[in-house]
Amino acid sequence: MPIDRQRYADNWSDIALSIKQAALWRCRHCGKQCLRPGEKPSDLTRSEWTVATLSVHHANFIPEDNRPENLIPLCTPCHLAVHGGRNGNVSPGQLSLFSYIYDENGVLKIVPKELEYHYTA
Repeated sequence: MPIDRQRYADNWSDIALSIKQAALWRCRHCGKQCLRPGEKPSDLTRSEWTVATLSVHHANFIPEDNRPENLIPLCTPCHLAVHGGRNGNVSPGQLSLFSYIYDENGVLKIVPKELEYHYTA
């Protein structure tokens, strides 16, 4: 199901930015430090850069509900994982970009898979 932008507030970008700034650009779930706008370190691959992007998730899955307590800053892998368990806007193809593994402490880690690109002429 695609995102219905009409369900979001006209000032959604400002709302999301304020949530990200308040979180100091860290994912609330895994603690990953994410990139700020305009920040794109040259040593990151496109996959790594995408994984380090912070988004804002509606905890109750209602885009019109922009109360601060309903808005959660999440990195891309955590946001995809949250939507993966619902009939949301994340396709199986998007979810397959990540591996779900447990570290030595039993903590679930979501990591990007190495991608191979095949081009045909």
